[in-house]
Amino acid sequence: MGEEMLPSAAELGRPLVVLEGVEKHFGSLHVLKNINLTVHAGEVVVVIGPSGSGKSTLCRVINRLETIDSGTISLDGKRLPEEGRDLARLRADVGMVFQSFNLFAHKTILENVTLGPTRVRKVNAKQAKEDCMALLERVGVAAQAEKYPAQLSGGQQQRVAIARALAMNPKVMLFDEPTSALDPEMINEVLDVMTGLARAGMTMVVVTHEMGFARRAANRVVFMADGEIVEDNAPEPFFTNPQSHRAQDFLSKILTN
Repeated sequence: MGEEMLPSAAELGRPLVVLEGVEKHFGSLHVLKNINLTVHAGEVVVVIGPSGSGKSTLCRVINRLETIDSGTISLDGKRLPEEGRDLARLRADVGMVFQSFNLFAHKTILENVTLGPTRVRKVNAKQAKEDCMALLERVGVAAQAEKYPAQLSGGQQQRVAIARALAMNPKVMLFDEPTSALDPEMINEVLDVMTGLARAGMTMVVVTHEMGFARRAANRVVFMADGEIVEDNAPEPFFTNPQSHRAQDFLSKILTN
């Protein structure tokens, strides 16, 4: 699979997210089959594949939004607990950005972003406001700080959602199809923010249909089909010379449209 193209072990940071033998069923549907995946610190892993391949479920099991049937998931050397305070603590190290923005409608943009740091991380209000204004500046929506979510475009709301996740100072960021609910003209403004994060060294797992982003920002592309990881390679060899028929078929359909 052209693994010589991947960064060497010496170039990568420590293993940050490790899935070993992960299995998941929804009733009789086998959605994750023997998933083995390691994401190193500073790495950007983009997960692609056809609908129903298990991509979003893979993303959601990493912070236990979905439970697993068997296997193990570790975050920065600690096994993910089933529930309770330890899980909440570990979850605070995992930022998550969804298709829908999930902002509190009755709170201003700034209040949405400062809520986590003040409540969970116990940052004092003045410091939290300073930090969060800097993050809103970073994602390009500082001018909207006193507005409410309904007053912002979808692209602006998603950038606020990214800032909210970053405000917790996470070790890893998970993105579950973050642009799929956006109008086409708003997609790039969100992808540009994500590309900036990738270049700044944020560890990211991104489920997306945006192949341009995968080519531009990923260290690795993980291709899933029918609940399995079929290919795992650097972007250039994956897109120019996919090894499996499933990946060849998938790419021929999406890259010609």
